[in-house]
Parts: sequence; structure tokens; C-alpha cells
Amino acid sequence: MSKKSFLNPHEIETIPGTEGWERMYPYQYQFVTDDPERKKYEEETFWFYDGLHYPEPLYPFDTIWDEAWYLALSQYNTRIFSLPPVYGVDHRMINGYVYISPVPVTDPKVVEARVPDFMERAGYYYQNWDELEAKWEEKMKGTIAELEALEIAPLPDLEEKNVVDDALGESKGYHLLKSYDDLIDLGIRCWQYHFEFLNLGYAAYVTFMGHCQKLFPDIPPQRVTQMISGIDVIMYQPDEELKNLARKAVELGVVEGVKFSKSYDEVKAGLEKTEPGKEWLAALEKARYPWFYVSTGTGWYHHDRSWNDDLDVPLGSIVIYIEKIMAGETIDRPMAQVQQERDRITAEYRALIENEEDLGAFDELLQTAKTVFPYVENHLFYVEHWFHSVFWNKVREVGEIMKDHKFINDVEDIWYLKRGEIKDALWDLVTAWATNVKPRGPAVWPKEIEERKGIMEKFREWTPPPAIGPAPEVIQEPFTVVLWGVTNESLDNWAEIDAAADMDSISEFKGFAGSPGTVEGKARVCRTVADIGLLEEGEILVAPTTSPSWAPAFTKIQACVTDVGGVMCHAAIVCREYGVPAVVGTGHATRIVKTGQTVRVNGSTGEISIV
Repeated sequence: MSKKSFLNPHEIETIPGTEGWERMYPYQYQFVTDDPERKKYEEETFWFYDGLHYPEPLYPFDTIWDEAWYLALSQYNTRIFSLPPVYGVDHRMINGYVYISPVPVTDPKVVEARVPDFMERAGYYYQNWDELEAKWEEKMKGTIAELEALEIAPLPDLEEKNVVDDALGESKGYHLLKSYDDLIDLGIRCWQYHFEFLNLGYAAYVTFMGHCQKLFPDIPPQRVTQMISGIDVIMYQPDEELKNLARKAVELGVVEGVKFSKSYDEVKAGLEKTEPGKEWLAALEKARYPWFYVSTGTGWYHHDRSWNDDLDVPLGSIVIYIEKIMAGETIDRPMAQVQQERDRITAEYRALIENEEDLGAFDELLQTAKTVFPYVENHLFYVEHWFHSVFWNKVREVGEIMKDHKFINDVEDIWYLKRGEIKDALWDLVTAWATNVKPRGPAVWPKEIEERKGIMEKFREWTPPPAIGPAPEVIQEPFTVVLWGVTNESLDNWAEIDAAADMDSISEFKGFAGSPGTVEGKARVCRTVADIGLLEEGEILVAPTTSPSWAPAFTKIQACVTDVGGVMCHAAIVCREYGVPAVVGTGHATRIVKTGQTVRVNGSTGEISIV
């Protein structure tokens, strides 16, 4: 099967029972057949499934973050920093799954014309990175503080008398509408900040990689990533807090109390009876803000609750670390070894550079890549974790009001509505409240939501193809390669697997070499963070993707294999920091590998064998 034979997007059939599903998402996300010019563009374009961010179908409301980065990434590339080789990233939806396509600048003259603006504008950020990043952190903290302070108040039967006495001239109904607008605006603003530095961070890394590949044509991408590893970032801090709490439990002699139950409430009740127990609980409370605002998933879905929403999750990880300490094992990341290996590899390649100009460029580009690298990971904590965790719960407060007025049957039903539909429903709700008449919504939305629940169930049963449309002759767009792991070679691998008559017949497949080393061991397929509790010491983790909440898993596993991601995805970065072999971007690992099978993982070549 040729890599050029992926499905035509317009020929993918609607799943029976989901007819009309398109209404659940923004209209511009549809692959269309009634607009000849757009249809032609869509059929001639290569699209790939964004499983890195969306390992499951998107709820209508949760699409907000996809819309936000659709805008933010593209505007910074195209209209602000003028990235020479690529404009933005186009988006489409099939059966609730997001497909994306980077939009390249195809005319060499246009690429050349964009260079001076990029050099001037990006250069300003690179030259003042630390100072500008400090300002960014203040902007993000300010935005989070605004979000936390946002009041979403229920509607009273009669307004307080001070509305009259103070001549306020505004009602609680108006304030509910405004609060919802402010909530959505804060979300979109947060994502404007998200991409202020991110594209430049990846661009610096990709530029360094390109320079290395020019000097050393055979250098594996993984070697380049090792040269910027061993750098501490705040995204590791939530996990460090858990390790500190494990150490403190041992130090205070409250290990049995902490391990008493998987329920934090039960553990807390027991520990409150002793002074050492109270001291440990106080340490946990201190760690919670902000470090427990870490999502149990990627943070992109409303159901990725934070540790603060479910303290049983961090408790389970603390217990894993306690058991390791009690067994005399280290729970520290092997930073010294990683840094030593980093410095050795850098020195070896640097010694091979004979030209002074090339050597100067190598040193300068490496230093820039090291300077920007922390942001590439740190922004995740502020945006996808801290901000999102608070944001989802604010939306639930809106859901409470809608439930009270019988617009939805359950608070969690709000996710089945687009954000614009919620605004329309709130107008219905508020005007009916103001007029003292029965609103239309209760007869409309519960019925529509039930239908959408059925559609979402069918979406979950469907397996999205990793790619659709004609594959390009050469994939050069840098982010596609390093973040999503989509290359011509990976497309060949995916096409070969797609052509297999039976997934069970596949015993060897390939992905991206994410972190070096070769191991053999028992596989454990984990689709969500809830599954990592089943991981046993020394197993090989096989997952669609990973997120920071999975950190304790990396101290137990021998290796990691993921369906999606390139050398700069979360799993690859963390595995390099822990010295654990990883193969990422396999496309189909969770469908091919079964829990309990013996698997050989070669993180240096990207090869995987079922033994």
C-alpha cells in the first residue's frame, strides 16, 4: 500500500445513527461537498489526526481549545512573527475527531520575503527572552487570578434593594450574561498568551536541529534532543511535591496512616488524630496551591479533573513513591547522568566541527535552544493544567444555573452544547426570568443533549485513521515532524499497518526513536491515567499519549511506547529525563499490543517487536 493512498476525506461515511452530527461543531470544521473550490482544496490537502491532543472524540464545548489554538498558533506564524516556511494550521472534524494540516508557504520568493520581518521580530524575543518570559508569567498569573475571582451568581427572585438605593442600573440577569462572556474571553485570552512564545520555542529547537543535520547528515533527531536535555522545568514541580510528601511521610513516621486507604478522605480522618499526621496534612495543603492544579489527563477535556478535584489521585502516586523509598530505591530523576550524557554527546559532535563559522553558529543556536526550552514545557502548567482546571469548574457553575432552570438535567450535560449555544440558552433563560414566563430551553436542550450523548458513544467506538488525503512528497514543516511525529517514513509505517488484514498478525512495527536504549519486558496498555494504577514494576507502558499526571509511572516502567508524538512530545521528553527508552508516534501501538505480551522496544532505532 503506497503512502499516497490514504482515504479521501469526502468518502469517509457517516456512522449509522449519527446523522447530522456536524451541528455539534463550528460549521467551518466540516469537510464540504457543496463548495467546489473548497472541496478541491480539501481533497488535494494532506490531513492527519491530532491524537496528540485528542485521544478521544471532542465534546461540543471542549472544542473551545481547538478553536483557540487554531487561531493563536496561526496568527503568530502568519500575521505577527511572519514565520518564513509556514503559515498556520488548518483544522477539520470527522466523527468528532480533529484532523489538521499545516499550511506551507510554497513560493520560495514569498519565503525569502518573509525572512527580514521574522529575523527582526523573532530576534527581539530571542534577545530579550528571559525578561519577556517573566512578563508573560505575570500576564498568565493575572489572567488566572481574574478567572478565580470571576463570580457566576444565580438569579434571585427579587434583586437586592441596593440595586435601587445605589442606582446600580444593572441586573443579575445582565451580570450572568456578562460573566459567561468574561469566562469565554478569559479562555481565549489565555490561549493568545499560550502561543506568544511557543512557536518561537519550537522554531529555535528546529533551527538548531536543521544546523546539526546540515553539519552531520546522519545525526538522529534524538541525538539533537539529548543536547538540550537535563534542564529543570516547573512542569516537573507537581511530581516533585508528591515525592517530597512521600519523604515527609517516612520522616514523620506516618507511612501506615498514608497507606491506610486509597480514599484520601479516610486517610485524612485517620491522620488528623495525631500531631505528626496533622503536620503531614498541613504539608499537603501547602503543596496544593498551585501545584495540585495538574490535570489527570492532557487538560484538553473537561473530564480531565485536576488533583485538587480528586485527591485520591495524588495520594496513589505518593504511596508509589513511599513504597520505593521503603524498598531503598531512589525516586529522583537521574539528572546528573542525563546532564553528563548531554555534555558528552555535545562535546563529541562539537569536536567534529572544523569550520569556525559553523562552530560559532552551533554554539549560538544550542544556547538559544537551551534558553527557550523551559518555556516549551512550563507553559503547559500555567495553561493546560492550572488555568484549564479552574476554567472547567467555572463552566460547571454555569451548568448549575442551567440545571436549576431545567435547561439541562445534569451539570455535566453542559459539555454537549457549543459555547455559542450556551450563550443563546442563557439569553432565553435570563429573558424568561426577567419577564416571568416559561423559557423555551427546557423543551429543547435536554432532548437534543440525549441525542448527542448517543452520537458521542458511537464516535468513541470508531477508530480514526491516522492520516487522510494525498501524502506530500516530502514533509518539511518542522512542528509536524518534532511534535506530532508525522514524517514520510511514519506515513509509510502507518500505511503498511492499515494494509494488514489483521492487527493480531503484526509482530513488528516502527515509530519515532524518542529516547535511547533497548529493553524487553511485559507490556501494559494504559489508555487513561486511571489505568496507570495497574502498572507493575518493570513493565513497558503502551499508551495513546502521556501527560504530566502520568509522572509516577516513569519511575516504574522499563520503556514507553505511544501512538502519537515526535521527539519533542511529552513522553519523549520525560523518558529522556528519566533515562527510559521510548518509541513514540507509532500510529497504532495500542491497537497492536495487548497487555501481558512480551515486547522488545528499541528506543535508539524506533523498532518494536512482539516477542
